Amino acid sequence: MLQGTLVRLRAPERGDIPTFVRWFNDPEATQFLLRGPPMGMEEEERWYSDLLNEADRVFCIETLDGKLIGNIGIMHLDWGNRRAEIGVMIGEKEYWNRGFGTQAISLLLNYMFEELNLERIGLYCDETNLRAQRCYQKCGFIQEGKFRHHRLKGGAFYDDVMMSILRSDWDAIKRN
Repeated sequence: MLQGTLVRLRAPERGDIPTFVRWFNDPEATQFLLRGPPMGMEEEERWYSDLLNEADRVFCIETLDGKLIGNIGIMHLDWGNRRAEIGVMIGEKEYWNRGFGTQAISLLLNYMFEELNLERIGLYCDETNLRAQRCYQKCGFIQEGKFRHHRLKGGAFYDDVMMSILRSDWDAIKRN
């Protein structure tokens, strides 16, 4: 478990699945995610069962009083090049814009740089998701470019912003 002053990151449990399904069926909560149609309990159960066999790692974000508010994950881990990507979702809307996502990302970055000894962490973000981009920038991510027409949403194509943070960027943040 990774813990900060606002949130802790823990492993997902089978009892979390109904909350995940509720989030992933909320169009406002998922408007910026790359995902398919609404998700049912069986599909989410399969996803949960497959977690043990995947290289990707998912953590639950919960408040210090135990309220499950979101997920954060490590994806596309490439040990040879010491890089990975992250994705984050705060599913409980009353926790948006309150620093919970920022702290969850910072906790995960510290783990990825200090414990996993990675060099580069990247992510992709919907160009219209300005709230997420501000959060990522607060955590030290730098925009590297755009993937043009990378996402189809509502019948229109949108660009994705590509962002990353390097170990040297993280070390500078920690020094300050």
